[in-house]
Amino acid sequence: MDKNSIALINNISFWKSDITISQVGGGITNQNFLVNDGSKKYFVRIGDDIPEHLVFRSNEIQASNAASKIEVCPELLFYDKSIQVFNFIDGKTLESKDIKNNMDYITKLIKKVHSKMPDNLVGQSVIFWVFYVIKNYKNFLEKNNSAYIKALPELFEKSIKLERISAPFDIVFSHNDLLPANFIQDNDKIWLIDWEYAGFNTPLFDLGGLASNNEFTEKEEKNLLENYFEKKLSSELFIKYKAIKCASLLRETMWSMVSEITSSIDFDYRSYTSDNLSKFNKVFNEDFKIN
Repeated sequence: MDKNSIALINNISFWKSDITISQVGGGITNQNFLVNDGSKKYFVRIGDDIPEHLVFRSNEIQASNAASKIEVCPELLFYDKSIQVFNFIDGKTLESKDIKNNMDYITKLIKKVHSKMPDNLVGQSVIFWVFYVIKNYKNFLEKNNSAYIKALPELFEKSIKLERISAPFDIVFSHNDLLPANFIQDNDKIWLIDWEYAGFNTPLFDLGGLASNNEFTEKEEKNLLENYFEKKLSSELFIKYKAIKCASLLRETMWSMVSEITSSIDFDYRSYTSDNLSKFNKVFNEDFKIN
């Protein structure tokens, strides 16, 4: 374990007794720890601002607090700059099969986030607009002479096409990172954690991200959309959804390209870039190929 992180955890004023610390795996932008303080357990998250990814911990803290108020996220008990302490949920981290087996519950959870979060936010919040994020990544990669610089013009051309197809947009407050590992199930409910990318976005981004991260079939996607919108799916909405889902794959690809340059986390970003780029190209060429 990182000595600086251990010292940071030990030195915060929240603890009531001597603590024990163990590192928890799974994070690819943060360090995560389980802390035992007497008979109580806490989840501790350490991470700095990541401006190149538009991640600002003040925004994450606001989103986590709002999500806690609507009872979809464990309570945030302490925070100070780069460290956050949450109630520990002794539950199971979901896998894709679990997401599919709990779709009615998860669809309602996502709708609750989209509809209730703005009423519980305090202060400034960010707009996590996927096409702006892609433009920002393109500029960063060009400025830093990325290994992928020759691929950027074509990727950006595809992004422009997807933005035109998907307009106009409804805006909600979105989680924006619906990986299966961000859902935890205990005996009573399913919780949604990791709010560092939260912000105002189209609801189709969360729905498309959920589908692509969990390899939904087309039938599963259509069921998701009809359950979310509570009406029969139109062809117009489905093509907009597919465009946003495709953009979410491009955003994930470029996130990894940037992380190859900037991140010190022990993670194989190059393989992650390759995997997501293959997924993006496959989906784009199936549905939106430029003639």
